[in-house]
Amino acid sequence: MLQMVITGLICGGLLGFVMQRGRFCLTGGFRDMYLTKNNRMFYALLIAIAVQAIGIFALAQFGVIEFSAGTFNWLAVIIGYYVFGIGIVLAGGCATGTWYRAGEGLIGSWIALFGYMVMSAVMKTGPLSGFTKSISAVSAPTNSIPQTFGLSAWFIVTLVVIITAFLVVRELRKPKVALPALKAKRSGLAHLLFEKRWHPFFTAILVGLIAILAWPLSEATGRKAGLGITTPSANIVQYLVTGDQTILNWGVFLVLGILLGSFAAAKASREFKFRAPDAKTSVISFAGGILMGFGASLAGGCSIGNGLVQTAMMTWQGWVALAVMILGTWTASYFVYVRPRSRKAEARTTASVQTAV
Repeated sequence: MLQMVITGLICGGLLGFVMQRGRFCLTGGFRDMYLTKNNRMFYALLIAIAVQAIGIFALAQFGVIEFSAGTFNWLAVIIGYYVFGIGIVLAGGCATGTWYRAGEGLIGSWIALFGYMVMSAVMKTGPLSGFTKSISAVSAPTNSIPQTFGLSAWFIVTLVVIITAFLVVRELRKPKVALPALKAKRSGLAHLLFEKRWHPFFTAILVGLIAILAWPLSEATGRKAGLGITTPSANIVQYLVTGDQTILNWGVFLVLGILLGSFAAAKASREFKFRAPDAKTSVISFAGGILMGFGASLAGGCSIGNGLVQTAMMTWQGWVALAVMILGTWTASYFVYVRPRSRKAEARTTASVQTAV
């Protein structure tokens, strides 16, 4: 038990610290792909996937860890992740992003997190667990991409690494936009850790390495999985309601560690501040959290569980989920950002015409 608590908190703390300091926000990245044609955060995610893929397949090859692709619950993944993509835009962050932003003092993230955790518990063990199981029963027998094509897993991993390297190099060769220089108030390591802007690609490498570390640490406690947010979040709610200590696994302390690590990073970098949203934003954040919990539970993982871990495992579940999540994010971005702006522009145009007449 002590090992589980310590290693879970440490791994989660590292992840929360890195994501907070590197502003590793997949929601903003997917939204920017649609709104501003900026793919940098998506490329950062590919780096994290590639790094983790190399690590976990190497660990599996040497017998350090074991994992199975399982079956591909395609209907649950498609429905769940489209809803999840909409939810993360309304909530202002994905599941992991909501945990680390809550550590920064954002009350809106706490509201979204509450909705996400409760709905996850409802979907997994509550009144809607039967619905979750029935949708998940529609599946394809093969989830492994290498197995589907009869190829070596290392061939697929190498292909992903090559594509990622090409996209990253092309991105790095683009003309750089000059950002206003921050006046350094600290020196040495303190400046690098808490003041200097972290490049998203550097942050992604660290996230990938932490994701690799999670596998042996988790499996040492009997939990044969890597990073995961949704089930541990639901387990916290179940424990608070039932007091059942058997559901307190390594993943629970991982997510609590994310909160603590983000809080430490935000405090040390002077970015921690309680910020309360208005009533409308609070309602939207809560609705987003509910949709996140619904979608992630139905699809068997959040943006980390599917978008980072299952993709690194080279499964259909991971890559299909990632594509559908991006589509859901773009759909929500249209209704939340693009359409309101178009209406305002039309209203101004109409007003100008009427004034001229």
